[in-house]
Amino acid sequence: MSRRGENIYKRKDGRWEGRYKCGIKPDGSIKYSSIYGKTYAETKAKLSERRTDSTASTVPKNLTLNNLFSIWFSDIRLKVKESTYMNYQMKHEKHISLSLGETFYDKLTTESLNDFIQELLSSGLSAKYTADIAGLIRAVCRFAKKRFGYEDKSEFISFPRGASKEKELLDKNEQALLNSYLIANPTLSNVGILLSAATGIRVGELCALKWENIDLEKKILTVKNTVQRVKSIGGNTATKVIITPPKSNSSVRVIPLPEFIVPLLSKLKTNSNCYFLSGSMSLVEPRLMQYRFKRILNELKLTEVTFHSLRHLFATNCISIGVDVKTLSEILGHSSVEITLNRYVHSSIERKAQCMKSLSAFFTVA
Repeated sequence: MSRRGENIYKRKDGRWEGRYKCGIKPDGSIKYSSIYGKTYAETKAKLSERRTDSTASTVPKNLTLNNLFSIWFSDIRLKVKESTYMNYQMKHEKHISLSLGETFYDKLTTESLNDFIQELLSSGLSAKYTADIAGLIRAVCRFAKKRFGYEDKSEFISFPRGASKEKELLDKNEQALLNSYLIANPTLSNVGILLSAATGIRVGELCALKWENIDLEKKILTVKNTVQRVKSIGGNTATKVIITPPKSNSSVRVIPLPEFIVPLLSKLKTNSNCYFLSGSMSLVEPRLMQYRFKRILNELKLTEVTFHSLRHLFATNCISIGVDVKTLSEILGHSSVEITLNRYVHSSIERKAQCMKSLSAFFTVA
């Protein structure tokens, strides 16, 4: 039996063995070595001396950025959602691994990292997407500092900032046309689109919705899961559909249903364990709903907006009728009101004109 915390054992042959860290393998695992002595005291003294000599060698040498990414991926594998993990891996494989990954970490410089970021922008990637890739590199550099005592090479890299692009939304007339069509043709998919427009739920949350999550008596729906298509690890297909908890803890929420949609839902209701969009045990995945939505827009000759724009439209409509931002933020499942205001509230030219018209009262001469 070993002495607690000392890693010293008495062997069956009567000798004492002491184990100590002598380095780190390229995959990040610890490499051990042993020393031996006739007595416990002798072994402890040798072990103390050997540990002192080997301290400097415990930091791995000649690791590339790809080596560090591999170690980092192993570290975070069980700490993040599967979809998040696969998103990180995709960005690394597609944009970092071949271009910068084989560079030895100690050869990285602020200039080389900034040049790499500029190359990504020049290739046509958006500032937001490029900033996400830069954020991955920063996370690995900080991990290298914390885990191995390396210098944080990302400390002074520049994160690109693009001009905020206004989300394109349907105008009031287009909203009216779309809503009239959906209500007149109340299929499961069409009522699902209405439900997203009327509650602000994400398309993945809509696809994961089961009838057991909709309480028509209390007129509420509960968001508990989301559906996503992610890269498959070691599977027979390139991607797979998964059901996970939603984006964040605040995204698990209860949303009151607007009165108009309750009768439509009542007519479609099936068994509680069935998915809402299919009326069966089979789910409808997000890209199919996006395709169906696009087909309706084309049929009605409306502006070609994304399915996610319904969420933005919901937020903007709520603000226009006086819903306070805190309440709206909780309905949308945001972690802060800043996200709601900065990303999801859009002011139309009509609303801006109305605000300016109201301002005239301050300049009226009696």
